[in-house]
Amino acid sequence: MPDMTHLECSRCAKKHASGEVQNLCECGAPLFARYDLRRASHKLTPQNLRGRRRYLWRYREVLPVANEASIISLGEGFTPLLRARRLGERFGVPNLYLKDESQNPTGSFKARGMTLAVSKAHELGIRRVAVPSAGNAGGALAAYAAKAGMEAVVYMPEGTPRANVLECTLHGAKLEMVPGNIKQCGEVLRAALQGTDWFDVSTLREPYRAEGKKTMAYEIFEQMGGHLPDAIVCPTGGGTGLVGMWKAFDEMREMQWIADRRPRLFAVQAQGCAPLVRAYGLGAERAEEWQNPETLASGLRVPAAIGDFLILNALRKSRGAALAVSDRDMLTAMREIAETEGLIISPEGGAALAGLKKLLGDGFLGGYESIVLLLTASGFKYVEALEQAV
Repeated sequence: MPDMTHLECSRCAKKHASGEVQNLCECGAPLFARYDLRRASHKLTPQNLRGRRRYLWRYREVLPVANEASIISLGEGFTPLLRARRLGERFGVPNLYLKDESQNPTGSFKARGMTLAVSKAHELGIRRVAVPSAGNAGGALAAYAAKAGMEAVVYMPEGTPRANVLECTLHGAKLEMVPGNIKQCGEVLRAALQGTDWFDVSTLREPYRAEGKKTMAYEIFEQMGGHLPDAIVCPTGGGTGLVGMWKAFDEMREMQWIADRRPRLFAVQAQGCAPLVRAYGLGAERAEEWQNPETLASGLRVPAAIGDFLILNALRKSRGAALAVSDRDMLTAMREIAETEGLIISPEGGAALAGLKKLLGDGFLGGYESIVLLLTASGFKYVEALEQAV
């Protein structure tokens, strides 16, 4: 059984009841699920995990769904952590690893967040869910809502990769195409659904998608034999993955899985949409909206992130950084990973490798470290980008 005790505001620390439907805190900040980690630590140990099924829900004690019958799962999680020997040799990084999130049921790491969001919504009696999405989150919500028998509506920008559009339609979700970017999609969604019983599961606007994403950190710890890498390079749009992993490190420390040392976190954005990079460079706590975002990596086309202060805090506390790469460098990196490691990855995954090359060139990383690149989605969902990469 999980050991969740309450929800807590990530900014003002106000406590909220966990058994009620919640979006943001009254102060406008995201809510985090909190647990009795002392109690959880007696059951959730690296040793006890060895006999459990290898999927996301193996970490039940630090996941928020109380009733096992409420879990809506497609077998997500425990994706491969691959030693990238040939790729590492090419760039002088002998301890390079690829976390291949394309192996999730919906082809991206968005499945992690949506299995939690939909499961908790199901437990709370919610039957209609909505999301603005640049692609993979919408497809994942549509899939898990279909499994749960819920209604789903997805607001997508015009120009979203065709595979994501078809995915939503095939799962039976209602699809609304919106001119502009994901920010405009969110505005249209909230205006259209105000006063209705539709529940908004936008990035960090509900408390549970981050709980699914944090399991990447637990998996990496297990897959590296009870250790964490020196650095993790994360393609970053809304930032739920990075925020979730940083939260997981805090939980691991409190449960005495790890000591104080954490991996350095590096957020990679597109040069045509880099609000966090700009804010990091200015030493700012918040990131101003990026005007006219342009990049072929639809998952990075996020002009403003509600969790910007959480992302920037994690980068600074971990002695990491935020950096931007070009679309051309993403395409080159996609091809390099395909040629050396046999993986067809998304442009966002290409951004992770392009970012690593830049970090090595600028001296942020020396190449001797153990480094994990987060490959967030399958390239087969981005046929338009693949055509440019060949």
